[in-house]
Amino acid sequence: MKSEIILQVELAEDKMPENIAWIAPDGGVTDWQNSKAMLLGMWNGEAKEAARIDLWTTKMMVNEMNDFFYQTFIGMADTYLRATKNHELAADLKTFATSFYKKASDALENSTETPL
Repeated sequence: MKSEIILQVELAEDKMPENIAWIAPDGGVTDWQNSKAMLLGMWNGEAKEAARIDLWTTKMMVNEMNDFFYQTFIGMADTYLRATKNHELAADLKTFATSFYKKASDALENSTETPL
């Protein structure tokens, strides 16, 4: 059995992403979902290295990127805990996420919010 997650990235003339959309029919996501950003990480076990695809559109705002990274860090901590059962390191990652979010939020208070 195979399952697909399909990503579509619409690019501007300068090759910057303008729109990101995805669909996962086998996972119950049967309508295209729009997204302002994506982080995709894959592990190559043979080469022992990670590959990443990190994209964001011109519509993504700095405060949204801060929220996105905070939620991603929290999700990574939850995934790490499920995979390793290491409660201490998962808690450390959540502590880092909270500290990161506070610093990012404080930095935004002193600046004008702009798209990335």
